[in-house]
Amino acid sequence: MAEIKEDRLLDASGLSCPMPVVRAGKEMRAMAPGQILKIVATDRGALADIPAWAEDTGNELLSTKDEGAKLIFLVRKGSE
Repeated sequence: MAEIKEDRLLDASGLSCPMPVVRAGKEMRAMAPGQILKIVATDRGALADIPAWAEDTGNELLSTKDEGAKLIFLVRKGSE
């Protein structure tokens, strides 16, 4: 599988719920449909929050990686 290259990076490390989702929403508004946002979070709540937020907002969660202290999400912006 080819490495997915993000268009923007959101480092939400150290932010607790709901800030990673709030920041992700703000980043997404500045992006074009089809672009990919990489979200790095440290709050374990993001494991439930980011996928739910992506589904609610019509964005596509491409992957979730648990790297111990860091959680890495790749989300493709849906069409407006």
